[in-house]
Amino acid sequence: MEEKVMKLNSKAVHTGDRKRSPSGWTPVTTPIHTATGYIYNDMDELDRVFAKETPGPSYSRYGNPTSDALEELVADLESGAGALACSSGMAALHMAINTALIDRRRVVLAAKLLYGATLGMLAKIFEPAGVEIVYADFDDENEVAEAIAEHRPGAIVMETIANPLLRVPALDRIAKMANDAKAPLIVDNTFATPMLIRPLEHGAAMSVHSLTKYLSGHGDVLGGAVIADAEHIDALRNLSRTLGFTLGPFESYLVMRGIKTFPLRMERQCANACRVASWLSTHPSVERVYFPADPKHPDADNIKRLFPAGLWGAMVSFEVRGADRAVIFRMMNALKMVVPATSLGDVHTMMLYPAMASHRELSPKHRERLGIKDNLVRLSVGIEATEDIIADLDQALNH
Repeated sequence: MEEKVMKLNSKAVHTGDRKRSPSGWTPVTTPIHTATGYIYNDMDELDRVFAKETPGPSYSRYGNPTSDALEELVADLESGAGALACSSGMAALHMAINTALIDRRRVVLAAKLLYGATLGMLAKIFEPAGVEIVYADFDDENEVAEAIAEHRPGAIVMETIANPLLRVPALDRIAKMANDAKAPLIVDNTFATPMLIRPLEHGAAMSVHSLTKYLSGHGDVLGGAVIADAEHIDALRNLSRTLGFTLGPFESYLVMRGIKTFPLRMERQCANACRVASWLSTHPSVERVYFPADPKHPDADNIKRLFPAGLWGAMVSFEVRGADRAVIFRMMNALKMVVPATSLGDVHTMMLYPAMASHRELSPKHRERLGIKDNLVRLSVGIEATEDIIADLDQALNH
C-alpha cells in the first residue's frame, strides 16, 4: 500500500523528531546535542563518516544531530531534497547565492524590490567580489525575460511577497524562465511561508527563510535556512562545511519547538491581518493600504493562482496621510500594545518604519524610486484579539 503523505500541519508537529537511539529508547522530542565532536567505536567507521559514505556526525561545523532534525523538518515543509540551517536569514541567502554561482556565470539578476539588507549584500558584498548585479522589475515579466536574455545570469533572486510593498510576482512563470536559461532561481519565502506557497514545487532551485520570523515565531531565536532541490543540496552542504555559517543546537531546538505551532499561528495571523487591513482602509488618517487580499491589488491574478484561498499572509503596509518622519515617530511612540520593533512574524503584532529600519541603508531617492515613501509603515500582525490590535492602532493614529 502506498504511504500517505502527511499534510503540512502534521509535518510541522512530527517531521524530524523521535529518532531511535542505539539502545532502543526514543526521546519524544529532539534533544539538544551540544558536543562539537563525536567518537566512534573504531577509526574505520569515523573515516567512513568523514567521507560521507556512512551517515553520522563528526564535527559540528559539518553537522549536528539537533540541527539535522531541523533541516529534515524544514525540507519536508518546503518539499525540498534537503536543507541547511544557518546562523541567520542573511547567512542563508549568502549561502544560497554562493551555491548557485558555483561553476556558473558570476551574474545575478535580482528583483528591484527586495529587503534592504538583501540589496545591501548584493551591492556591498557580491558586487565588490566581482559579481555583476543586474536589477529588473519582477512585476513585469517581459522585463525579466529581456534581462535574462541580455545578461545570461548565473542566478536569479526574488521574494515571494516583496518587502515592504507586498507585491507578488509570477513566481511560477519566472521559475520557468529561469529553468529554461539554466539559472537557479533563489526565492526568499520568509513573508509567505510554506503555508502560502512552496517555491520548489513551482520550479525554484532554492527557498530561503529567516527562521527568526514566522517559523520560530516567538522573537527568541536568530536563524535562517536554505531548502534546496536535488541538484543543489550537495553543493550547498559542501560549501557549508568550509564556510561554517551553521546554526547552533540550542537555536535549532527552539526553531523546531516553534514550528510545531507555526500552522496554527499562521492561520490566525492571516485572518487577523485581513480584518486589520480592511479596517485600516476605512480610517481617515490612512492614505493607502498594501495587502494581498485587496481585489484591486496589482498582482491579484498571481495571488489567486499561487496562494491558497483565504490565506494572504500576515503583513500589512500602509501610508499615513500627510505624515513625515516626525509624525510617524509620534504615532509609533503612542502605541501601547503593538510593539514598535525591528522584526516580523512574532506572536505579537509589530510595527516597523522601513525608512528607518529595513530600508535605512537605501538613499531617500532610491526608496522613492521603489515606492517606499516616508509616510509608509509596515505591520506584522500577531495572534492577539483583533479588536485589541485595532483599538491600539486607532488611538495611535489619532494621537
